[in-house]
Amino acid sequence: MDILFITHLLNSLLMIAMPVGLALFLTHKFKLGWRLWWIGAATFVLSQVGHIPFNVLVTPLFNRPTIVALQPTTQTWIQAIFLGLSAGLFEELFRYGMFRWWARDARSWRKGLLTGAGHGGAEAIILGALALYGFIQLAVLRHADLSKIFPASQLSLAERQVQAYWSTPWPISLLGALERFLTIPIQISLAVIVVQTFIRKQWFWVWLAVLYHAVIDATAVAGSAYVKGAWLEVFVAFFAVISVVIIFGLRRPEPPEPAQPEPLPPQPVLDLQPVEESEKKLQDTRFE
Repeated sequence: MDILFITHLLNSLLMIAMPVGLALFLTHKFKLGWRLWWIGAATFVLSQVGHIPFNVLVTPLFNRPTIVALQPTTQTWIQAIFLGLSAGLFEELFRYGMFRWWARDARSWRKGLLTGAGHGGAEAIILGALALYGFIQLAVLRHADLSKIFPASQLSLAERQVQAYWSTPWPISLLGALERFLTIPIQISLAVIVVQTFIRKQWFWVWLAVLYHAVIDATAVAGSAYVKGAWLEVFVAFFAVISVVIIFGLRRPEPPEPAQPEPLPPQPVLDLQPVEESEKKLQDTRFE
């Protein structure tokens, strides 16, 4: 067993374990249970039901020739801004809807933080599961006779993919886990921003979250055209640090819990003694 086998496996397992560990820590620390975490996770999945098909349909338009010839750099930034805005609008408007109609009791910093951990956690777990599935496939194909598995038209591509996966420098094979580690605080900060719409009764917070999300994604997309590998994570780390500052900068005292009704004083217990029946007592109780 070589180092790449361990790091590729560790990468996918960490992507799954980190959000689960964070959820265990937060639910235990805040004593809020798992409900809000699951609501945040479900909101991420629902947002992608619209977001992914939308991008699949619209993104090819950027590769079509236009009447006005655009410089490659200009076209890259236009596409990056579009993808950033689509991510910001879909995810943050869905997050707003979650707070508005689903998590109606989430009106505090702690509860907003927990829903954000669920949102970012679901993203990390799904990507981690896909990475683990890919690892299992490529581990099987590593020493297999690919000519017996793939048709001749796909054999060369399959060989290059298997060779590239198993020749990756081992630190690069852990970048997926590093990116999730940096991205989860960003998702938490976005949830904390959106919940301010309800805590402070001000609409601009949700649009601030859309803008912040769009800037992050647009920078990552545009940056991928200029830098590769670990250097791209510098952009993500920069926004992760800003997000941590946002999270604690927006921390406010928790609203007081609703007062519990005072218990009723104990009622006296009547000690009723049995009464012996007699002819005289029956006559006395007769109504005339």
